[in-house]
Formats: sequence, C-alpha cells, structure tokens
Amino acid sequence: MLLQLVNILYVLVAVGIIAFVLLQQGSGAQAGSGFGGGASATVFGARGASNFLSKTTKWLAVAFFTISMGMAVYASKQAKTGPVKADLGVMARQVQVPSMPAQPQTDGTPSAPAAPTAPNK
Repeated sequence: MLLQLVNILYVLVAVGIIAFVLLQQGSGAQAGSGFGGGASATVFGARGASNFLSKTTKWLAVAFFTISMGMAVYASKQAKTGPVKADLGVMARQVQVPSMPAQPQTDGTPSAPAAPTAPNK
C-alpha cells in the first residue's frame, strides 16, 4: 500500500516537473511575457515568475531524485531477501517437457531436424 502511494507521488512529481519546465521562459524572454505583461508580479509576488518557477522546479527535482533513490534501495533490498515466486499468469500452467539430447551421427556431421511433410488431400 505504501509503495503504491510512493509511486503515485513519483508520477505527480514528474508531471509537476514537466509542467514547471514548460512554463518557464527562455533566457532572452521577458519575465512576465508568458502571463500577459505585469500579471506575473501579482500572481507570483514582487520578485517575478522566474524565481518562483525555478525554485519550484529545483525542489521538485530534489524530490524526484530522492524518491528515485529510495525506490532503488527498496528494490535492491527486496531482491536480496531471496527467491520470489513470480506470478506467471497463463504461463504458470504450461507443462515443461525435458528436451532430448541430439543423437550424434556416425559420420560426424550434426543431425538436422526432419522437414515437415504436407498432408495428402
């Protein structure tokens, strides 16, 4: 249950990073041009949009990498605990037939499987 919540948080942080990166203007653009003139000063405070967006992007990236490292540590600890019986679904019902070793020919050439024949009609 906790792992599912962490995965949901991970996806939300990733989507947030994408959104905040796309909202940011390039280095040559004016600070408020994406929001219609001086609107960025009222929405994001007196410092403008670039500081708010870049700081938010930074902290979302820190959260993203922290969650990534935490999930990697968790997965490596789960792998070390021992063999885990995987749910194979439909493949679990398949019967495993031991393969027969190839019969070597007397002249030393490897044997080839016989070609299938067409049924007579």
